[in-house]
Amino acid sequence: MKLLKILLLLSLSASAFAQQVTLAAPRGPSAVGIIKVIDAKAVYTELFGDASLVAAKLISGEAKLAMLPPNVPAKIASTGKDIVILAVTSGGMLSLLTSDPSVTDIPSLKGKSLAVSGHGATPDYVFRSILKHYKLNPEADVHMDFSLAYPEMAQSLISGRIKTALLPEPFATMAMNSGKLRRVGDIKVEWKKAVGADDYIMTVLAADGKWARANPADVQKIIDAVHTSINWVNANPADAGKLVDKNNVGIAGNIATAAIPRSAYCFIKAKEAKPSLEALFKIFLENSPESIGGKMPADGFYWSIN
Repeated sequence: MKLLKILLLLSLSASAFAQQVTLAAPRGPSAVGIIKVIDAKAVYTELFGDASLVAAKLISGEAKLAMLPPNVPAKIASTGKDIVILAVTSGGMLSLLTSDPSVTDIPSLKGKSLAVSGHGATPDYVFRSILKHYKLNPEADVHMDFSLAYPEMAQSLISGRIKTALLPEPFATMAMNSGKLRRVGDIKVEWKKAVGADDYIMTVLAADGKWARANPADVQKIIDAVHTSINWVNANPADAGKLVDKNNVGIAGNIATAAIPRSAYCFIKAKEAKPSLEALFKIFLENSPESIGGKMPADGFYWSIN
């Protein structure tokens, strides 16, 4: 009887914790990596159609945690808001896809049109750095078209309306399933050639810094839950796809299952990821300083439980 009471108290405590803390995340690929967290209700999770809505929740304090592109929490922190990065949750998942037989490598893009979604976002600046490495001017030598969103871009590649595009997962897998396209090179390898960093970061887990420092035990619970989820998703793509369908996160489960092996879901503690993050932030500063608030984040931006 005493054991039953203890278990009940623990259950109520976990439930109360889950209800008190909100994790905001975009619908789509970011939610796939944390699908175990969402399904188990380890923390109350709200999903939104756009990263700007996620950022607004973090800024307002309605959400204490958020999954975001790395430059977004950096920009928020530059305004004086106390924001920290807890961990990196996804790395390089971009693919250069084409149906154009003359596009065989990066230099062969000269004079070509390339569809890239997310003007001023990570894919844009990662690829600009790669083009510059090959002495190609992104403004003159390659026509970078930002008019299409990722789903439209995938469909346009499949239909032949466009020939070449830079796409993240799972949209790259969706397009490749048509059998009409091929991947050109390896963007992760090209990024390392261009800037010397092993990987580029696509998504981070950020938190309200004041709340995190006041609640280190709760932060560790969330870190552990996210880490466990990502490891499980990578090891169990088919089962993860079932949970994706069950929880309606904005991607079909079969697409998520097919894309997971190339989606670069990972868990890297913020302090360990600092060199890769700073390599990316340096590129943002060179191309669009305002995108990260005009300065490199301070050391305290990178969470450490110690």
